Amino acid sequence: MYDPTRLAALVAVAEAGSITRAAERLGYTPPALSQQLAKLEREAGTPLLVRHHRGARLTGAGELLVARARRVLDELERARHELARLTGLSGGTLRLGTFQTAGVHLLPPVLSAFRRAHPDVELTVADYEPPAGVAAVAAGEIDLALTHTYEPADPVPVPASVVLEPVLVEELVLVTAPGHALADATSRLPLSELAGQPLISMAPDHPARQGVEAVLARAGATASVLVETPVYALVCALVSAGLGVGVVPEMVARTAVTPVGTRALEGGELRRTISVARRAEGATPAVDAFGALLRGAFARA
Repeated sequence: MYDPTRLAALVAVAEAGSITRAAERLGYTPPALSQQLAKLEREAGTPLLVRHHRGARLTGAGELLVARARRVLDELERARHELARLTGLSGGTLRLGTFQTAGVHLLPPVLSAFRRAHPDVELTVADYEPPAGVAAVAAGEIDLALTHTYEPADPVPVPASVVLEPVLVEELVLVTAPGHALADATSRLPLSELAGQPLISMAPDHPARQGVEAVLARAGATASVLVETPVYALVCALVSAGLGVGVVPEMVARTAVTPVGTRALEGGELRRTISVARRAEGATPAVDAFGALLRGAFARA
């Protein structure tokens, strides 16, 4: 039996004319989408696409399968809509909170999938720098919040009415200007080699960063520039300009707009955990459905 996700991938390529454009539409990376298509071709036992320098086109078998796939996907969409009416997902509002990195790089594909499955639910999204999103959930201002904590750091109290579900743990990595000597290696960098390095640092009084800053200070890194608001894009831009080095979550380094060199740090004890905050009781069907989509998306990430 064919996987509906892979059928949808094939339809997207047929409509977009290339794997790259289809991947952007679906919220995948091109390599990840190529893997899904390769699995579908193995299931079909025949090539479905012909890649060329301008994109990709369907083979005869691909055209046949796309025609059937559209019917299957249309039926599944109807089924989702009918089930939504039965489970209370045919209306109402889902209020979401997120911090910047997750909001830009992880949340949009999930929002898109939720909207396709439940088009009648109104979505609102607000920015909450952690841990403000947890407090907003506790106060009933929003239904779900993406938040994060750092290690090492002092634990942040969580209201008894709120449940935190970790969905992604990522290491912090070194970012440097392109070509910097510290980034010119594949081995993990000992923290001791940061001694004397000018550090583009988050403000030391930022609660989520205090433990990380303390570890870097013990290693001998010296603050060069303090970024008083927690905006990693600015940290990476200053690093890229050669004003110092930085230590940021791996996702931030991978998606930096400005060019940076990266290197993993020895020990791996500097980490960021991304969690979903929701109320412990009284979850609505929309909250449950969106939470399930989030878990699936973060597992792929």
